[in-house]
Amino acid sequence: MTAVETISGKLREMVASRGADLYGGEAVTQEQHALQCAELAEREGAPSSLIVAALLHDIGHLFEDDFDKALVNDEDRYHENLGERFLKDWFGANVTEPVRLHVAAKRYLCAVESDYHNGLSEASRHSLKLQGGPMSAEEVAAFERLPHWQEAVRLRRWDDLGKDPDMKTRDLEHFLAHVARCVKG
Repeated sequence: MTAVETISGKLREMVASRGADLYGGEAVTQEQHALQCAELAEREGAPSSLIVAALLHDIGHLFEDDFDKALVNDEDRYHENLGERFLKDWFGANVTEPVRLHVAAKRYLCAVESDYHNGLSEASRHSLKLQGGPMSAEEVAAFERLPHWQEAVRLRRWDDLGKDPDMKTRDLEHFLAHVARCVKG
């Protein structure tokens, strides 16, 4: 079995087993959220690597049987790090780094855009508190020195928009073509 077949199979399996779970206090499922983020990235003309990052940015939630319980208990389980650790076996930094940095990108945007916080969903505002709140000036400067920080910010914006229960997207199989392009050889 090739690496593409293996990771595609794992992703299908994860979506089949956990994709119907609600996405952390939002009106969409885990699968809907992932597909919406990937759809938004593709519509914007993002490269395949960023479409894959958008699709898989919250994969760390699928490793958590009690993800919603953690939020209720005010726990941050660092899903971005769980996801990055899993994905780095299959993808390079152009996929894994935006995934790892998407939470930091939310903190960054809250610090640099005065109205960004007001546009966050209730669940995102709650998780922001658990994740450290808006960045300090020093954290902003350090974030802007990281490779892939701009891609993480783009991903974050799709993450914020990918919570529409009425949005139509293409299915997982469509986006697995992007996955196949990005799997490291």
